[in-house]
Order: sequence, then structure tokens, then C-alpha cells
Amino acid sequence: MHQYLARHHGVQVVETNERGHATRFAKDAAERGVDLVVAFGGDGTLNEVATGLAGSSTALMMLPGGSTNVFVRSLGAANDPVLALQQFSAGLDHDNIHPISLGRANGRYFCFHAGIGFDAAVVELVERRASLKRFIGQPLFALSALQAWFATYDRKYPHFSVSIDGKQIPNGYFTIVLNSNPYTFIGKRAVSLSTAASIDKKLVAITFRRLTTPLILRTVLQAIRQDQISASSGVEIRTDVEDVKIDFAAPFPYQLDGDYLGEQTSLHIEHCPDALRLVKPIVI
Repeated sequence: MHQYLARHHGVQVVETNERGHATRFAKDAAERGVDLVVAFGGDGTLNEVATGLAGSSTALMMLPGGSTNVFVRSLGAANDPVLALQQFSAGLDHDNIHPISLGRANGRYFCFHAGIGFDAAVVELVERRASLKRFIGQPLFALSALQAWFATYDRKYPHFSVSIDGKQIPNGYFTIVLNSNPYTFIGKRAVSLSTAASIDKKLVAITFRRLTTPLILRTVLQAIRQDQISASSGVEIRTDVEDVKIDFAAPFPYQLDGDYLGEQTSLHIEHCPDALRLVKPIVI
């Protein structure tokens, strides 16, 4: 990949070895006026690089190197890094670089979604077994989801209250704030929660006001078969969202772009238009 890019560009390679490294390297590159940062890694690495570049004139190009690579695939690029390199390089060569919106939660940016509650508890269980993630991949997420559902996540009582653009939603069990769609992939199949979610639009907020097996199964089937889910007595869906505030007396877990960030008693999520310059792929 280095050699491919170096044919027409000056390239400096930097490797990360701990959490936060990618953000620091990206921020330094932006401060030095580097034209482009190419991120090779999973969604967590992408999140860190985007956070470091947000608000700068330095553009981001990404290559899939993780287990799911949600954001890269949401742009229509291949999940294979060699093919994706060709697609994104074509975009770079044709100046297919555009400003996109990001979400921001308590000061940290996210590219495709923020998860508060249940899915954050699942990600936390996955990260406990990080050494297995690279070998097992998506089955580890499925096992962790079952563990959280039946054993570790309290589905009897609400975990937080939600305010979306000033409108209150009490008794939240699980909230997803989308900056793009799909939410994730199961193999080659997209799990699409809302076609209204886009990096060119405002946020979409989906809140589950109860967590029952029939509700979740129906939601998952809709997301896979119909490309979006429907609002119901247990699910609130808000589009064109600019501001989300989540609060509770007891701490609740949250994750950004599949990266578990711990527990909070207060979370403020904002829509940030034109926050990042992104190289988009040309897919033939």
C-alpha cells in the first residue's frame, strides 16, 4: 500500500501502538499542514484519526483493516484493502474530496454512530476478549450480545432519560445516534436502521423505551429485510437531530464507532456540519 501511494505522492508511514496514538498523530499532521492522512485499520482507528483531523483542512482517506469496517463499506468501497486502495486512490486522483458532517459526544467525534446502553455493554464484553476478536470476528459479537442480553445488562429498569432537540423521552433503555447508515454489517448483509441517516444530513436518534425479545427480533428483521426500522410503542425515531442530551443518576455505558469509552452520568451529543474533509471512493 505504501509503495502504491508513493508512486505519485510523498508518503510518511507512522504506526500506532496504543489507544489515542492515532488521534495525536493525525492532529500533529493537521497542525503541520499535511494535505492528506491515510488511515489503515478498523473503525476504532478511523474514529481516532477523524477526531484528530476534525476542523482542519487536512483530508482523510481510509482503508479497511478491521473486522467489520462499517464506515468504509457505508461509502460503497470494498471490504478488501487492496481493492479499496484502488477505489479510494481513484477518488483522490479525481479530487473526489468533500466535507462531511460528524457527530460529537462529550467532545469526541464519531463518524457513523454512537451507542448508549445495550450495544455499549456488548462492545465492552467484546473488548474484554480483544485477543480473540481478530481470530473470531463477528461470532464474538454475537456471543457477547447473548451474554449481555441474558446475563449482564439489566432489561427490567430504564438506564437514562433522553432529550432530543429539547423534547424529552423518559425511560430510555438503549439509544443509537446515527451519523450514517447502515448501523453495522452481519457478514455481507447491511443492518440498516434509517435511510434518513447520512453524512450529508443531520443526525438520527433511535431510542428503545423497552427491551423485550419480540421487539428486538422484529427490529433486527426489519433492519435486515426492509433497510430501516419502524417507530412503535417501544421505539422512538427522530430525524434531522442537532442536539441530544442523555442523563441519569447512575452511570450508563456508551460507545462511539464501536469503541467502548466507559460509563457516564451525562452525555451531550451534537451534530457538527462540514467537520471533516473526506476522500470518497470511485467504485466502478
